[in-house]
Amino acid sequence: MSDVSRRELFRLGATGSGALVLGMVLPGCAAPRGREPSTAGAWAPNAWLEIAPDRGVVFTLDRVEMGQGTVTGITTLVAEDLDVAPENIEVVFAPVGDAYINPQYGLQVTGGSSSVRISWDRVREAGARVRAVLLASAAEVFQKPVDSLTTNDGYVLHPDGIQRLAYGELLGLAARQTMPEEVTLRRPEDYRYIGRQNQRLDARAKVTGQARFGIDVELDGMRYAVVARPPVIGARLVSFDDAKVRQLPGVIDVLAIERGVAVVAESYWQALTARDELAIEWDESDAVKVTRDSVFRQYRQAADDSAGDTERSEGNAARALAETDNVLEAEYEAPFLAHATMEPQNATAMVTANGLEVWAPTQGPDMARIAAARTSGYSPESITIHTTFLGGGFGRRLTQEYVEEVAAIASQRGEPVKLVWSREDDIQHDVFRPAMLHRFRGALSNGRISAWDHQVTGPLIFDWFARNAAPAQYPWAPQMVYSTLASMGRMTEDTFLTPKDRSAIEGAVDVPYTVPDLWVRHTHSDAGVPVSYWRSVGHSHNGFAVETFMDELAHRAGEDPVQFRLRHLADSPRHQAVLERAAEAAGWGDPLPEGRARGVALHRSFGTYVAQVVEASITDGAIRVQRVTCAADCGQMVNPDIVRMQLEGGILFGLTAALYGDVDWDDDGRLKQSNFHNYTLMRHDETPELNIVLMDNAEAPQGVGEPGTPPAIPALGNALFGVTGKRQRRTPFRADSGDA
Repeated sequence: MSDVSRRELFRLGATGSGALVLGMVLPGCAAPRGREPSTAGAWAPNAWLEIAPDRGVVFTLDRVEMGQGTVTGITTLVAEDLDVAPENIEVVFAPVGDAYINPQYGLQVTGGSSSVRISWDRVREAGARVRAVLLASAAEVFQKPVDSLTTNDGYVLHPDGIQRLAYGELLGLAARQTMPEEVTLRRPEDYRYIGRQNQRLDARAKVTGQARFGIDVELDGMRYAVVARPPVIGARLVSFDDAKVRQLPGVIDVLAIERGVAVVAESYWQALTARDELAIEWDESDAVKVTRDSVFRQYRQAADDSAGDTERSEGNAARALAETDNVLEAEYEAPFLAHATMEPQNATAMVTANGLEVWAPTQGPDMARIAAARTSGYSPESITIHTTFLGGGFGRRLTQEYVEEVAAIASQRGEPVKLVWSREDDIQHDVFRPAMLHRFRGALSNGRISAWDHQVTGPLIFDWFARNAAPAQYPWAPQMVYSTLASMGRMTEDTFLTPKDRSAIEGAVDVPYTVPDLWVRHTHSDAGVPVSYWRSVGHSHNGFAVETFMDELAHRAGEDPVQFRLRHLADSPRHQAVLERAAEAAGWGDPLPEGRARGVALHRSFGTYVAQVVEASITDGAIRVQRVTCAADCGQMVNPDIVRMQLEGGILFGLTAALYGDVDWDDDGRLKQSNFHNYTLMRHDETPELNIVLMDNAEAPQGVGEPGTPPAIPALGNALFGVTGKRQRRTPFRADSGDA
């Protein structure tokens, strides 16, 4: 750059381009908001930064915030290497765009406890590149070598320790710089925020009501809608009589949509009460009418008829089992489960001169856009998705039928409409955690497991998820081929076109125990009940089954459950470490009050190693959990308090499933559960003492939102075995039942 006066440099800094934008995009894709970045890295991250004189640092967050802490966690990452205090960064949610695709899934989704893991390098490098440009710009102003300058919380500091320049004063100069391709990230010993930032950046907004969740959206002239949906899975609308409903106070319209009949009114309550007065005829000739018992009868028949697809095989387990008499067999049932997010499903839509705008608490904005296009008639390019805060996700908000509904209603009405699901709607029309059947055979020799056969029977989630996921990868495709794309996605699963669906087998194929003859297989059987991802997905049921069977083998061998596991973990030092730490912290082996027992479980999911010890009893005929000790190794922690919170939440989520989680239908196909009186959550007075032991290390950060859930279920079941002498082989557990 040619020599200019310091006054001119300041003029450029203050007025040059007004803002410095760092875009991070996939090679060959357009930059967000139509701006070309100065450079792109070898791998294009999903987030971008803007520094403007009037707003300071604005960070576009590419992962949604549903309570798991992405606003704090990922902002901490960019703050570290940009060198701006996290609380001084404004966070906005990303629009739909190729730049924000989650590379783990090829979609713009938040899930799989992947947010911090996939952001660790690219977001930090983004901050470091901007900081390097600002330092180079300040060096020209100060006429000092770059390496003599330092930064601190949004300022570049002169070597004299007195002079400083705010980042905002350097924007014009910075915009003329070339972005460095290589940057040095701050060393762990120099971290200012990573591992130290524990105050949640969104806490004040949530406590004061400033954070806008989907259900908070209000627009001028907005109407409210509810939908009457089929009472049985697969039933179809034949006709409806709305004459009486249209005379009710506040009712504006009654519309037929693909998923049922919508009532539009001036208020939510008016729409809800009017819906109850609708006379609707449904065709149930093709309806799915199942019960829990009939589903597991179907699964058992399928397991009898087919050995299934081999997912992992070492040695020859079938032969080893056939050649010994010391075989333990066990069968476990994991039922359908609802998500029961605190914020029920909702969305708001408005037709504009340019197309359709949708406000939604969604885990997949790009899939929400496809969902809206599917039912509104607008092309994806003319649909804008505004992502809000989410009142819980747990995988439920990856399925977008509530967006399909609101888009259909708003496009017909031509005015702003907010759709709200009641709690009953939310539970009875959920897309459930799949029910799964697990069959085990295990052999022992000299106190060691010599053979292991695990047959998992149940559906694949992708069969249902493909509906909007497949078209979202081809947003330019016409709506008429959406269903074809979904079918192609299902047919090409486990090819170079579509990744393998591991939802049924994760946590089973990666069992850590050393066994010479091991066989894991999956038998596909689908009962026609809509299913989706649920907190920890396949790990939730495989963790239960694997760790309960492991405990049963330990008992058969006459071994202590902790020592038995350790003996089979010679090749898994991190598994060993968390198990030993949990046992030590829980006082494993120490005396307990009469009627109380401990149970242990160990599981790795989403890269994080977790061991839990549960203390439980049966008091006045009810299962009571007194204490849970959890040791976790998730690698480098960004926000330790959030890690602790997420593990605590995951444990309670798992215990709720173990104690109460069950979805069932009557013989007419009507769901029995409808609200929290019969789809029970763990109450405050039932919450045990939670002792979380965090094992910090320098390994790459891993997921924490889900790994607390899988081991909680078997650890409780194993504790109950110590109390009653009976095995809990199906959830929810019962104080008065079990298998001897």
